[in-house]
Amino acid sequence: MDIALVQTMIETLEKPAIFIDTNYTILAMNNLYKDCYEADVQLGKSRCFEISHDHQSPCDNHGEECPIQACKSTGRTSTVVHFHNTGKGKTYCDIVMKPIVDKNGITIGFLEILDRVDFASADPNSSKMIGASLPFTKMLSKIKSAAKADISVLLQGETGTGKELVAKALHDSSKRSQKPYVVIECTGINENLFESELFGHEKGAFTGASSTKIGLIEVARGGTVFFDEIADVPLGMQVKLLRLIETQCYRTVGGLKQKKADFRLVCATHKHLLELVDKGLFRIDLYYRIAGFPINLPSLSERKEDIAALASHFLKNSEMNHKKLAPQTLARMQQYKFPGNIRELKNIVEQAALLANEDIIEVHDLPEQIELNSKKTPGESDIISLAELEANYLKELCKDNSMSIDELASKLDVSTRTLYRKLQKIGVRYE
Repeated sequence: MDIALVQTMIETLEKPAIFIDTNYTILAMNNLYKDCYEADVQLGKSRCFEISHDHQSPCDNHGEECPIQACKSTGRTSTVVHFHNTGKGKTYCDIVMKPIVDKNGITIGFLEILDRVDFASADPNSSKMIGASLPFTKMLSKIKSAAKADISVLLQGETGTGKELVAKALHDSSKRSQKPYVVIECTGINENLFESELFGHEKGAFTGASSTKIGLIEVARGGTVFFDEIADVPLGMQVKLLRLIETQCYRTVGGLKQKKADFRLVCATHKHLLELVDKGLFRIDLYYRIAGFPINLPSLSERKEDIAALASHFLKNSEMNHKKLAPQTLARMQQYKFPGNIRELKNIVEQAALLANEDIIEVHDLPEQIELNSKKTPGESDIISLAELEANYLKELCKDNSMSIDELASKLDVSTRTLYRKLQKIGVRYE
């Protein structure tokens, strides 16, 4: 292979990129990739996992999915979201790995293209989505995929799971990011008012219309329209909304001239739309128009390993940011189901910070619903699952990280790779 030619081709890419041989060695890179990392890349010597992760072995030995291994097993392009040690700290990156084959169809290397995920972080950050759990990273991957196109996106998840943040992330990551982002609250709005808000109205169109009003669809021209709680749109208005989506045309209330719409559609709901369809409360044709790319947002109970980072984030950005959460307090919070999800977690952290008389927030400082929920019901066994017992034991061991990860794995009689996977599953990092 002509590496000089590969180098020239990589330099034309608008994203950080490298060419890697089948042994993970970096043979070519563009300047964008070089500028991403503090580590010095030595072509023909440095391996990808050394630069991006500071590992001494491939990612799949450390509990992560390795895109090269996926390429090898399928022979096709692979994508994955990983943490990378960039010049700006640990950053989420969306990785596209493409196998390169010779004239005989034999894989001779891989083209890796990186795209930073700027809207998410594993560490407390006031302006980003926070998490590191597997359900969270899978959601990030879907957001990045959806953001590349103008396809309609339907966000589905329980109340308080962060649908507003995801909608904004979709807009900010899209080609429409420099255009308006308009939120339309669908709850509690009557049909006549909804149509006026959406399409605008002419002067004298109805009683009280003393002047012409521009509708939100026109305000959002070229940008994104986010319909929050789309399930609450009245049936009569659903027909007009469907027509708008299908034709990209509309008329103002009281107007005769047809106007052209230009927006990207994102909708959200905590309700089961197909159940509403069965009950005749939501149009099936509208459902398929808005659900071009469904994204399910995981509940907080599905991503318990993210609770510590989220709680620290909320505390850091509260008036009581000088206080800290005790380890046993975080442990108790992880036992709670959080029916209100992330929104409820934020409230609980702020309440506990106010209730705590000391700088360390203890278990007894938590609101009553945490304590009541954590108590066992009459007749409930004190036996805990083996998985929970193992998780608690590993967390205790990791508090003292005086030995290397390899030494700890050896003492536990498991491989280093297995230990990394177990720690990732319970949200623990061994530094």
